[in-house]
Amino acid sequence: MEMKGWMSRFKAVFVLSLLALVLTGCGEPFISTLQPKGEGSQMLFDLMILSIVIMLFVFVVVMIIYMYVVVKFRERKVGKDFMPKQVEGNHALETLWTVIPIILLLILAVPTVQYTFALADVTPEVDEEGAEQDAIWIDVTGKLFWWHFEYRDMDISTSQELYIPTDRKVYLSMTSDDVIHSFWVPSIAGKMDVNPTGNTNEMFLDASEEGVFHGKCTEFCGPSHSLMDFKVVAVSPGEFEQWAQDMQGVTGEEEPESATAQEGQQLFADNCMSCHAIGSNPNKIGPNLTNFGDRTKIAGVIDYNKENLVEWIKTKGKDMKPGNLMVDAPYDLSDEEISSIADYLMSLSPSDITPENAKDGVYQDSDLSSLFPEESEEDSEEGSEEGSESEEGSEESSDSEEGSEEDSDSEEGSEEESSDEENSDEE
Repeated sequence: MEMKGWMSRFKAVFVLSLLALVLTGCGEPFISTLQPKGEGSQMLFDLMILSIVIMLFVFVVVMIIYMYVVVKFRERKVGKDFMPKQVEGNHALETLWTVIPIILLLILAVPTVQYTFALADVTPEVDEEGAEQDAIWIDVTGKLFWWHFEYRDMDISTSQELYIPTDRKVYLSMTSDDVIHSFWVPSIAGKMDVNPTGNTNEMFLDASEEGVFHGKCTEFCGPSHSLMDFKVVAVSPGEFEQWAQDMQGVTGEEEPESATAQEGQQLFADNCMSCHAIGSNPNKIGPNLTNFGDRTKIAGVIDYNKENLVEWIKTKGKDMKPGNLMVDAPYDLSDEEISSIADYLMSLSPSDITPENAKDGVYQDSDLSSLFPEESEEDSEEGSEEGSESEEGSEESSDSEEGSEEDSDSEEGSEEESSDEENSDEE
């Protein structure tokens, strides 16, 4: 009976262990740290591999010693009363098993410290000629339970979907409007806490290839913490440049094509604009909806279609995303009015660059210089000022040269007059 009970327990443990091992392979590839698609995620992946190699080395060494002892000192070979030689106080062994762990820790610690400083480095990149590149800075704000993004000096505001160019660092300055959140895009970067009370943390994103990468909040922040998802849409530099230029042209006054969407635009302005914004208007209580028509999810997690959007507006997301602030919105709309607003929101597609471009395999190169016109204008103004200064200097030098020539002429005239006077005196 005891044997059967032991076997049943062993089978249960074996099945649970096998199930746990299989389940560790479940999940989506776009949210995996084991498929790095950026510089930051590659550093973290390298550290994981290094630590696994060190642990496997220790495990193999320990198992070899263990099997050696089990085989060499088994009872059938050495007898029942055999007592192995005691090595307590052996300085060589104690030094060995003290030094080896220190060496292994140093092997892991050195690259860890190097990568920690590298991941925190937000100094601008330099080009092949050693000049600093124009830096793309994005102000990230964590809210209950969504993310807001403002592209600094570009007059672009978005929410939930962050567009970035590939093969170029994008710098993030992050804060929170309410509680502590944590920003994490596992495929291209590590985690960074997003804190309230004016505390700002900085990091960078650097996507090595195009794609739609899913991000998560990894700091428990309320009822819908697990639903606080967002997307990073990495497109080629040329496509990002076009997207940015299209977004800069949005004012919120563009008239949609269909009559129902036009009606929805007016209803949206009357009932929703106190919380939401379209275009580069300052961030408000709710998400910016400038390019809502290009999104792949509603509220970050719900399938994008009109039926779900209508349900979200009607219920104010109460059950779809518990704890969100929209449940306190004061509007009272009929089903027809809600349908018109949904048509309007789904028509908000100011750019031809959408998440689909991140998957089409088309690469458009660009130096993104058109996105930084102010600096180039300042440089040209400085150059013109330097040119005018040089022209004034040349004019002053020419005037001084003319003055010196006139002085030399007057000196020659005075010498001629003095010589004539001397000649007349001699005569």
